Amino acid sequence: MDNSSGVGVIDKAALVLDALEAGPTTLAQLVAATGLARPTVHRLALALVHHRLVSRDMQGRFVLGSRLVELASAAGEDRLIAASGPVLLQLRDVTGESAQIFRRQGDWRVCVASAERPIGLRDTIPVGTQLSMKAGSAAQVLLAWEDHERLLEGLQNARFTPTVLAGVRRRGWGQSLGEREMGVASVSAPVRGPSGRVIAAVSISGPIERLTRQPGRLHAEIVCGAARTLTEALRKTAESAAR
Repeated sequence: MDNSSGVGVIDKAALVLDALEAGPTTLAQLVAATGLARPTVHRLALALVHHRLVSRDMQGRFVLGSRLVELASAAGEDRLIAASGPVLLQLRDVTGESAQIFRRQGDWRVCVASAERPIGLRDTIPVGTQLSMKAGSAAQVLLAWEDHERLLEGLQNARFTPTVLAGVRRRGWGQSLGEREMGVASVSAPVRGPSGRVIAAVSISGPIERLTRQPGRLHAEIVCGAARTLTEALRKTAESAAR
């Protein structure tokens, strides 16, 4: 399908922003993802940085900028967060565990929505919490579908292995046992944007005593169902907005 608007510079800038949806990206990766000439990509990326639509991380890679968050807030909605409330509540109630949604921001994963278990022993992760991309089932899911170069980079000093990530891609979900915090288990599944890229991870987490040492066997089906529901909601919202 031709996505051209007829305004070349806007179409090219949109290609750059679309490529950054997957996470931190080097200039070479932007060139490969967009199919544009290296000088063109470099010029566009720097112009987008100037307007804060794109930023740079500690390694100099390009990432989506803070201005996009401001614009989304000004519009009064974040499609993922808007759709997440009832999904997380149902996930919490069915599993009996705290439920969260994580997005990747640079070298961190950030909790953008949560539904806490109301009573008893629970894994509390408030909205806004930054956690490592080196441990936990949500980190596995956010990394598993990255390109080869990002995979290798993400695996450096990680508490999971390439074999673990291969299993995540094969099954469509990840699990962890004490990776992020001793005694805590979790199960996560990918939420995909309208382009098909993984843009978030939906998770449940709680004590290993309840989730057992095979939490995926207990809860992967319902967590994957929640992820599919959110993915479909994002697709429908994008289609409605395009009409």
